[in-house]
Amino acid sequence: MASALPAPTPGYSAAFRVREFRPVFAAHLMSVLGLVVAEISLTVLVFRTTGSPLLSALTFALGFLPYVLGGTLLAGLADRRPARRVLVACDLVCAACAAAMVLPGTPLAALFVLRCAMAFVAPLFQGTRNASLADILGDGDAFVLGRSLLRMVAQSAQLIGFGVGGILLTAVSPRGAIAITAVTFVGSALLLRFGTRARPARAAGAARTSPPAAVRAVFGERRLRAITLMFWLPPLFVVVPEALMAPYADHIGASTAVVGLLMCAMPVGTIVGELWAGSALGPATRSRIVAPLAAVGLLPLLGYAVQPGVALLLGLLVAVGLANAYTLGLDQWYVDAVPDELRGRAMTLLSTGLMTLQGVGMALAGLAAEFLPVHGVVTASGVIGTGCVLYLLTELRATAPRSVREPEEPKSETAPAVK
Repeated sequence: MASALPAPTPGYSAAFRVREFRPVFAAHLMSVLGLVVAEISLTVLVFRTTGSPLLSALTFALGFLPYVLGGTLLAGLADRRPARRVLVACDLVCAACAAAMVLPGTPLAALFVLRCAMAFVAPLFQGTRNASLADILGDGDAFVLGRSLLRMVAQSAQLIGFGVGGILLTAVSPRGAIAITAVTFVGSALLLRFGTRARPARAAGAARTSPPAAVRAVFGERRLRAITLMFWLPPLFVVVPEALMAPYADHIGASTAVVGLLMCAMPVGTIVGELWAGSALGPATRSRIVAPLAAVGLLPLLGYAVQPGVALLLGLLVAVGLANAYTLGLDQWYVDAVPDELRGRAMTLLSTGLMTLQGVGMALAGLAAEFLPVHGVVTASGVIGTGCVLYLLTELRATAPRSVREPEEPKSETAPAVK
């Protein structure tokens, strides 16, 4: 008897085979690289203007602070306005802000306001784009793989963008580099305007809801709340070793160059883990590995208890990144749990909380390290974070539909018996 074999997993090519996704991917690449170059260029510009390390560092903080305000106040637009219009408008706002930074004589306060404006619209852009992916790719596996690709671009931008920005600043002035950023945002807007279809707003006819009502809509459903917190809380603890990398490297006598290497370890692990899950695993298997990988994802941080050297530390950080492969399965759970008319708001709030809590995690890590040894703070973050994740996994288990608890794999087909 012959048995039918499961169809091979198409991998990331499933997303790229959709014509509309290709300009979305290219636009995302341009805007992310442009934003990273803008951050480093603006930081250098502020430092050269003022000579103040504090004000220079503040330009990075301004990338986090307006997120919670913009994500909360603007979330409703993601569903009440056509997605393409929202995305193009956000890109043009960022392009205009970058162009204004280039003008000679722009005062320091104006530079900070313009940076805040770019960060203010960022969660609306991210939430609207993520929600529109489901319109472009469907609610199935292609959506999950498309989300994964965009995440990997963001991770790679942290590895490549600062290097590109540093090289660029050797050839042009900071204002010249920021001008290039303005061009990348305009390019992103053009790709989205002419490369994607116009679609009506999801909730154009719905009653206008206040920001708190939108938050209640997301957090009012038990399973959706648990999935949202699964996206938010692990990164709150994952950023702790990154926030304390410089003082820990100093503690073990590592050089500044080693700090840069260590900072790359976790993003590299994350990219490798997502590539493996997206290329080698099918949807059912990705769903099945969510719980075990999430449960152990923060445990490598306990290795800080022995005050590891550089080689062991690299392995621990890569392991934390690899465990993020569970995010692909979580993405599918999320899109299944969110009603279509709420998707834009839910995705915007998801991005808002993720960025905000990472900023909170960095601040709390620095505060704790003022009173406790750095290796103790990171170890404690691994313990507390694992406890939070285990609790959320029990919530997800209790609220899981049968298809998630027992994902179906393709079954073998056998020929009927001949009588």
